[in-house]
Amino acid sequence: MSSEGLASVHHLRARRRRWWAQWPLGVVLVGVVAALVIVALDRFRLGSLVLAASVLLACGLRLLVPADRIGLLAVRTRTVDLIVLGTLGVTVTAFALLVPPPA
Repeated sequence: MSSEGLASVHHLRARRRRWWAQWPLGVVLVGVVAALVIVALDRFRLGSLVLAASVLLACGLRLLVPADRIGLLAVRTRTVDLIVLGTLGVTVTAFALLVPPPA
């Protein structure tokens, strides 16, 4: 049994960061919560657009912020994250604009 596993655990503990190091995820989550509040106030289209903007913001942050500072916003590789977030953001925007308002 090698000690490499233990060394990596100790290395992670030594590099533990403060909670504010997760600011990219926090900014995106604030946008998502704002979108949910707007939708709850019966403004579906505006809330959907705010949600789409939050997802596109996540995509932009993933593109621009270095990998060692992106924190929990990085889920997979940068390429996969950009494709998924970009596609989701554009799709939600399109659906928000295409869904007819209630009669």
